[in-house]
Amino acid sequence: MVFFICVLFIILSVGVRWTPYFSSISIFPSPNGASSNYRISCVDILHSIVYKDRPECVGCTKSWSWMQSSPVAKCEFKKLEQPDASVMLNRSWVVFAGDSQTRLGMLSMLKLVEVPERVRIVKEQLKKLKTDYSTYIDSIGMKLDFKWKPYARRLTKLMLEFKKNEKYPDIIVMGAGLWDMLYENNASDYDVSLRSLRNSLQDLNSKDGKVPHLFWLAMPTLINSKLTSEDKRHNLTEPRRIRYDNKVNESKILNKFGGPLLKLDIHYLSELCGPQCTKDGLHYDDVVYDIAVQIMLNAVLIESTHKPPF
Repeated sequence: MVFFICVLFIILSVGVRWTPYFSSISIFPSPNGASSNYRISCVDILHSIVYKDRPECVGCTKSWSWMQSSPVAKCEFKKLEQPDASVMLNRSWVVFAGDSQTRLGMLSMLKLVEVPERVRIVKEQLKKLKTDYSTYIDSIGMKLDFKWKPYARRLTKLMLEFKKNEKYPDIIVMGAGLWDMLYENNASDYDVSLRSLRNSLQDLNSKDGKVPHLFWLAMPTLINSKLTSEDKRHNLTEPRRIRYDNKVNESKILNKFGGPLLKLDIHYLSELCGPQCTKDGLHYDDVVYDIAVQIMLNAVLIESTHKPPF
């Protein structure tokens, strides 16, 4: 029928039964010269989503879909449900590293492959703790880790640890900036940390030849009036977020600017969802992070199967 259904059930369903899916797929385009060759493709329009308002259902979870415009429709994006996601992530190792935003992304990933009750328990536990989390999904042989690394410089140390061991996850999602804004308030230091992180991501080749798919989970839209402390209201402002976000672009760490990381644009997704999607002006409803995970998985499918631009 559509391209991704074919990919999932012909390529993946057969192949991963005997070998790990991620051991044979390719990485995003190399940072070397990527900026000059960057062009419109399905990856570039993955964020073309719309939320569906349900005014008749107060308190319901907001639903969403990809736009049905011609370019987006040609890309045939697929919203993966648990069976498909489990097939795709069979025998994989996925790491989320960063702050509480990245942790919410990890929980959305966990929700795709685990029973809801376990996800609820984990969410409550991690909400109270600033700590790492690791789990193994026995049914599909998947390892899922969250690394509490709220500052950009700590992400660099983690990448250097992976490099030292020459063993990398299949997917790494990272993101930091809010703690740098809140507790350090030095955009120049943040810029230095990002450039060090970019350097640490060069030449990631494991002993078994795997190269990870790399993503950057951006900061959300900040609703100052809803922030829960004076320090947050003073330091976590939209103008400052824009300044820090510009540092991410200037560091050329993102794929769009020649770097190794593909951006998961939480700012755009949260802004589109609106102020009603956040209670504290900082952390958004699950749907925002669910979409980010779906965008990530579709990006992996697109790049792994070398689907050409439309």
